[in-house]
Amino acid sequence: MTRQKILITGASSGLGEGMARAFAAKGRDLALCARRIDRLDELKAELVARHPGITVAVAALDVNDHDQVPKVFAELSDELGGIDRVIVNAGIGKGAPLGSGKLWANKATIETNLIAALVQIETALEMFKASGGGHLVLVSSVLGNKGVPGVKAAYAASKAGVTSLGESLRAEYLSGPIKVTTLEPGYIESEMTAKSASTLLMVDNETGVKAMVDAMEREAGRAAVPWWPWAPLVQVMRMLPPRLAKRFA
Repeated sequence: MTRQKILITGASSGLGEGMARAFAAKGRDLALCARRIDRLDELKAELVARHPGITVAVAALDVNDHDQVPKVFAELSDELGGIDRVIVNAGIGKGAPLGSGKLWANKATIETNLIAALVQIETALEMFKASGGGHLVLVSSVLGNKGVPGVKAAYAASKAGVTSLGESLRAEYLSGPIKVTTLEPGYIESEMTAKSASTLLMVDNETGVKAMVDAMEREAGRAAVPWWPWAPLVQVMRMLPPRLAKRFA
C-alpha cells in the first residue's frame, strides 16, 4: 500500500528533514511539524520548488506541549485531506551520568523521547481509528536494545520504552487495519549525533534515511537500520555483559 499523506514530527532537522526530502522525491504529500517553524518554512519552499506536484503543510509544534499535539495533528490532517502515515520522530539526545546532579538533562530526554512519544502515539491511533486505518512509525534506536553507562543512560532507557510500546502495538494490531513499524537507527549523521564519540559505524544522513524509508515502505514490523551492520550487531548487543556495554556509549 502506498501511504500518500505522511506526517513527520521533528521535521526541521536531522532524520526528520531527511525523511521529508526522501518522501517528497517519491511524490508524497507531507505534514511537517517541529518547534522551529522558520526551518520548516524553508524546507517547504525547497520541497515544493523541487517537486511542484506535492502538497506540503507545516506547523509549529513542541511535542512536550501535550495539549497542542492533537490540535496540530488535526489541523495538518485537515490541510492535507487526511493522514495515512504518522512518523513519531521528534526527540533529543541530552544526558548526563545518573547521579551527577544534572537531573534536568535526563528528565528532559525521558519526557521528550518517551512521554511525548506516547502522546503522539495516542493521537495518531485515534486518528487512524476514525479514518479506518493507517501506518504508525516509531523512531527508536539501536540503543533501546541495551542499557549503556554514562551520558546515554537516559537516552537508551527512553528508546527502550519506545521500542516496547511499538512491540505492544504490533501485537495488538496484528490483523490491522493499523500497521505499526518500529525503526531502530544506528549511528546516522544528524544534529543529534554531531557530538557523538561513536563515529566508527556512522553513516551519512542520506544513506541512513534511505534505509529508514525503505523499511517504512515495506511496513516492516521492526527494523534496525541500516541493516548492515546493525541488524547482526543488535543481536550481539543484547548478549553483551555490562562491562562491555560502554563500547556503545
